Amino acid sequence: MTARRPCPAAPGPLEDFAVHFDALFHSLAQRHNFRTYLAGLLAPRDRNKTLTALAGAEPLHQAQAAPVQQLQFFLSESNWNADAIAARTVQLLQQEPLTASDCDGVLVIDDTGDRKDGNATDHVARQYLGSVGKIDNGIVAVTTLWANAQRYYPLHVAPYTPESRLEGGKQDPGFHSKPQIALALVNKAVEAGIAFKAIVADCFYGDHSGLVAGLLQHQLPFVLSHRRTRGQGWALADEAHSFDEALDDLRLRDWHQVTRHFRDGHTEQWWAAELEFMGYGPFHAERAICATTDRRTRPALSTWYLTTNLPSHVADLAEVVRLYGLRHWIEQSYRQMKNELGWADFMVRSDCAIRRHWTLVCCAFAFCWWHEAREVHLYEVVESTRLRKKNPTIKQADAMSLAMPAAGGKSVAGTSALAGALVANLLRQAPAGRARRSTRIPAGRVRH
Repeated sequence: MTARRPCPAAPGPLEDFAVHFDALFHSLAQRHNFRTYLAGLLAPRDRNKTLTALAGAEPLHQAQAAPVQQLQFFLSESNWNADAIAARTVQLLQQEPLTASDCDGVLVIDDTGDRKDGNATDHVARQYLGSVGKIDNGIVAVTTLWANAQRYYPLHVAPYTPESRLEGGKQDPGFHSKPQIALALVNKAVEAGIAFKAIVADCFYGDHSGLVAGLLQHQLPFVLSHRRTRGQGWALADEAHSFDEALDDLRLRDWHQVTRHFRDGHTEQWWAAELEFMGYGPFHAERAICATTDRRTRPALSTWYLTTNLPSHVADLAEVVRLYGLRHWIEQSYRQMKNELGWADFMVRSDCAIRRHWTLVCCAFAFCWWHEAREVHLYEVVESTRLRKKNPTIKQADAMSLAMPAAGGKSVAGTSALAGALVANLLRQAPAGRARRSTRIPAGRVRH
């Protein structure tokens, strides 16, 4: 068999990450374009990360230049498998102890939308876009994300096709609702070996009886949000039929104080109570819980109406509140993928190319965590060597255990800055190309 020709290296530590994907590509051009695409996504955001920007070309004058056309072919026509790239990305995160999923975390399901003009691009139509909070012309993606208190990263993504794009509408065999797509992505996460204590989702998914039935059928644990007026099941006329009505029957002493702990060290005091209505209850298969910052006024912006199939001996009130509180990481990941990594900047039209772009954005996101974990390990080795030099009687294993608390300050939890400062350092090692704005960070400040 003919040996593969070596590929030009990606800038800095990105090359060490990219080599793990080489076996999934069939040619030197594919391997090279994969590196170029990731490096472009991770670059400081001087402009929208279109194909011309990723190739380092001028938007108009060099749009037909060879590097741009090569990336266009790589994204739209080349024969590589986006699902295989996504699987390898998740595998790399799972193999690293600092980024691997664990049973303390959650699997978040959600969707996000972005404006797109016209209707020539696949999946684009007038529909509700969460990013703008109204119906507009755009595209929607359903996503899954794993998160715990220290780390979070996207897992899988799939586009949603509105019924208006299909000949048979909602009766078309190709139509799949967002909850149906979400269930398929949950199955992908389970097959990939992702560990979690519960699946969490907002009220759009929590109020969907089909999704709840699917989770129960597969015996998957969940903590789901609901509208306060939501009721499910059957109850007598004089019994509570919704969260609102059940809360009217609650006494102040039925509320329990719980403490929420945040990554920056601060805490908040919340109140939580078990509710009984329409088959929900602390000793039933499904529990209903209200959590709020004020048990008397229950402010809309800081009150959650939750259901879970986790029994109370597995997840008490404080644990249920903690699990649902981890859902906010998906909003943080959306901001970083859109503001830093060019999630919505694609200018391709086909379903295949869009899926590939989103997969590569998730891959670039994963690189940031992967690189940070490697930096932590390097720090531990250097620190343990320093400790052994100061005290030669310390054994290697003892030195590593002593170095761990020091490394904790540089733990993976500190990567909320993600692409900005990290990749600015990466690109200093790249060949000079298009002009970039300064990436210097003033002393005492962190780029987010």
